[in-house]
Amino acid sequence: MEIKIITHERVLYDGEAEKVIARDTQGEFEILQNHVPCMKVLDTCAIQIFNNGDCFKFATMGGILQLKDNQILVLTDIAESGKEIDIERAKAALSRAEHRLKEMSAETDAKRAEAAKARALARLKASLEI
Repeated sequence: MEIKIITHERVLYDGEAEKVIARDTQGEFEILQNHVPCMKVLDTCAIQIFNNGDCFKFATMGGILQLKDNQILVLTDIAESGKEIDIERAKAALSRAEHRLKEMSAETDAKRAEAAKARALARLKASLEI
């Protein structure tokens, strides 16, 4: 099957896949060849693309996944290849978000801190080697 990951700035990935793992708003899912057509609202997650023994990872900050006739299209505002991610920066962002959540005060925007934590975790997961 084929998969494209597209942001408003560029086509981040355009290639073949034997298996794709991602997460929507209800949890993690896996797509294999000849999967039933579907549309998914993606959560902030790391998309994993497996092909010929290789695994390509991409951090996506939400988006839409469409699957039809073994063609997967991912449209997202923000996505990064795992190879492009600055691991130390992602770790620092995770630490800051966890600190804000731990030290909650009236001025802390909990939703914003949770979103920052989810983005940092997606980036870290996408940057890890299998």
